Amino acid sequence: MTKIAVLGAGSWGTTFAKVMADSAVVGGAEPAVVLWARRPEVAAEITESHTNTTYLGETRLPAMITATTDLAEAVRDAEVVVLAVPAQSLRSQLQVVRENLHDSAILVSLIKGLERGTDLRMSEVIGAELTVAPDRIVVVSGPNLAMEIAREQPTASVVACTSTETAERVAALCNNAYFRPYTNTDVIGVEIAGIVKNVIALAVGICDGQQLGDNSKASVITRGLAETTRLATELGGRLETFSGLAGLGDLVATCASPLSRNRSAGRLLGEGFTAEEATARLSQTAEGMKSGSAVVELARQHQVEMPICEAVVAVLDGVLPVDRLSSLLLARDLKAEGR
Repeated sequence: MTKIAVLGAGSWGTTFAKVMADSAVVGGAEPAVVLWARRPEVAAEITESHTNTTYLGETRLPAMITATTDLAEAVRDAEVVVLAVPAQSLRSQLQVVRENLHDSAILVSLIKGLERGTDLRMSEVIGAELTVAPDRIVVVSGPNLAMEIAREQPTASVVACTSTETAERVAALCNNAYFRPYTNTDVIGVEIAGIVKNVIALAVGICDGQQLGDNSKASVITRGLAETTRLATELGGRLETFSGLAGLGDLVATCASPLSRNRSAGRLLGEGFTAEEATARLSQTAEGMKSGSAVVELARQHQVEMPICEAVVAVLDGVLPVDRLSSLLLARDLKAEGR
C-alpha cells in the first residue's frame, strides 16, 4: 500500500489530500493518505467525521484520509510527502521531516512563497534542508482555488519537476474527473509565477478596495504578468510557462476571485486597514504579504524592474500611504510594451 503524507491541514492541503484520494479511487489503487494537522481538534474531525469545517465547510472527505498531530508519524514510511505549510515555517518543519523521511520519497511542494532572509524558492529550501536531489522535488501550481476544487469543480494544474518521469508519477497520483494535471520541467518558472502572482493579487485587491475600475485592474494584471516574466526569465525560467496554467491561468484566478486570500487581503488594505489589521481579519495566510519583501529583494539583486511589487511592499511596510498607490502602480518611464 502506498502511503502519501500531506503536511498542512489548511484549505489547500486538505483539498489536495482529497484530490489524491479521489485519484486513487479512479486508478483502482488504495493508498493511505495521512494529513498532518497542528491542532488536535482538526485532526480528530478529519479522521472521525471526514470533514474539515474550519477550512472547507461541510465538504466530505474520502474515508481513506486520516489525520494526526504527530509530524514524524505522518512522514514515516511515506513514499510521497506533500508540503502545504506556510512558506516562512517550512524550514522549521523540515527538521522533523528529514529525521523520518524514506530514502526514495518524493517531495511535493504546494507552497507559493519565497523564504524571507534567504530569498529562496520552496524547492530550493527543500533541497538544501533535506539534501534531496532536484529529480525528487516536485512543484504543483496553477489556478487552484481550494474551495472550488474541494467542490469538485473542474480545474487544471501544472506538476513541475526537472525529471519528467517523477512529474508523470505525481501527475498520475492526482489525476481524476475534476483535477487535470499537466507536466512541466520548468520548476523555476512555475514557482516564480506562483509566488509573484500573490503580490500582484494584493495590488488588484487594493484597486478593488479603492473602488477603481476594471480597466485599472486589467492593467495591473497585465503589467504584473510582465514583471513576473522578467524576473523568472532572468532566473532561468522559460517564457512559454507564463502563457500557461502556472502563469496566466493562476494569475487570472487569484486576481479575479473573491475566494483568493491575497486579493481579499489587498481589498482590506485598499479600504484603509493596516497590514496587521488585514492579517488579523483573514483566517489563513496570504502568502503575498509574507513573501512580497523577498520578491522585491530578489528582483533588486538581479536588477529587474518590478514597480508594482515595489509599490505593494511599500504599502505593507507603511512607507507608502495606500491612497497614493494608484498613481505608482504603473509608474515606469515611457517605453515599448514588451520591455
